[in-house]
Amino acid sequence: MPSDDAVRTSLPQAAAPASGAGTVSDSRTVSDSRTVSAYRPLADRHPHDRHPRDPRPHDRHPHDRHPHHRLRLAVGLFFLSPLIGEFLLGNQPVTALPSVLILAPMYGGGAVLIRECARRLGRGWPTMIVLAAAYALVEEGPIDQMLWNPHYGGFDMAGAYAGTYVPFLGTSVGMVEDVLSIHTVWSVCVPIALVETFARDSAERPRPWLGNIGLPLVAVAFVADSLFLAVAQQHSEHFTASPVQLLGCGAVILVLIALALTLPARPAIRPAARTPRPWLVGVMAFAATSLYWARDGLLPSGVPDWIDPALWLLAVAAFVCLALRWSRSPAWSAAHRFALAAGAVLTYAWVGFTQSPTLDVSLSLALTGSAVFALAALVLLGAAARALTRRATPGRPAPRNAGTPAESAADRESTAPTR
Repeated sequence: MPSDDAVRTSLPQAAAPASGAGTVSDSRTVSDSRTVSAYRPLADRHPHDRHPRDPRPHDRHPHDRHPHHRLRLAVGLFFLSPLIGEFLLGNQPVTALPSVLILAPMYGGGAVLIRECARRLGRGWPTMIVLAAAYALVEEGPIDQMLWNPHYGGFDMAGAYAGTYVPFLGTSVGMVEDVLSIHTVWSVCVPIALVETFARDSAERPRPWLGNIGLPLVAVAFVADSLFLAVAQQHSEHFTASPVQLLGCGAVILVLIALALTLPARPAIRPAARTPRPWLVGVMAFAATSLYWARDGLLPSGVPDWIDPALWLLAVAAFVCLALRWSRSPAWSAAHRFALAAGAVLTYAWVGFTQSPTLDVSLSLALTGSAVFALAALVLLGAAARALTRRATPGRPAPRNAGTPAESAADRESTAPTR
């Protein structure tokens, strides 16, 4: 990004306006309007009268005044994704916290790449959600191969998902349901929504955070770590999926990526559409995600196994349609998106206490770790809520953020990354 000195134009020391034209000390002739605005001493100017080629630091967008802020956001997303996806869920004990350095390039790298690609292409949440689904299949397909491993992690996966096993696919529909739900929502979309809450440019359409150097570095880290983890999993699990299974999964991933890039950038706004208050959206998100995790204990015994994925499909379709309808309202804002993410995070906070006791650590240590991560999640949500409050200027309605239809062409042009 060029410095102030590089872009600041020199100003003549005096201006003598005349009828029809103004002659300045450097013998250049300008119009009256430019004489008044461009050649007036800086101390006498109103901030909005500045010449376009004379940007001052306080006239710039906050996104440009703080170039390192974007990098901090990308780094935050890089590490928040595995912390939510593995540790808050209760899949990793607190003693394994250093392993976040190994998981972050795959988890966080995938989330950063999805967010950056979508924002660079001028896309919103529909594109990021579908790309997150593709990432879910990448992680549990070619990398971990949990989709096909009947004894993944030492657990009897074949027995747990036997009721919805499809021999043609070599996996279970229930397994695919869990993979898509967990990684699409919690590993990718929730971390992106939370970190974007802290973006100082979120009053407009969110911009890319990485430039032409940072983005390739993240891509290389993601690929390298994914290959490392894939090899490590094959050696530890002593399992390798068949070429047909890998090729089939790869084809589905490519279809999802192509679909994500062809989705409309924004849903059409409907002035008559209405949306609930953010707190109610958060309550509904918490209820829906909690119901997903508690469904095994709520379904009566003797219900056919295929009822579970059928109900899951109906619930997902209903919630997606409801969210799309809400997002078409002019009142839909960043606070609503934060509420959706907050509800999902609170669900993981209580689910972690049910998952961590199965870890290979003492029960007290497992529950202590869950308490630590749950408390950290609450602190993060509180900080995000305060960031939203600070961004809401008194007396002026909060502008709509990305993922909403009410954006101008000028906002779309502003998404080009800073070099």
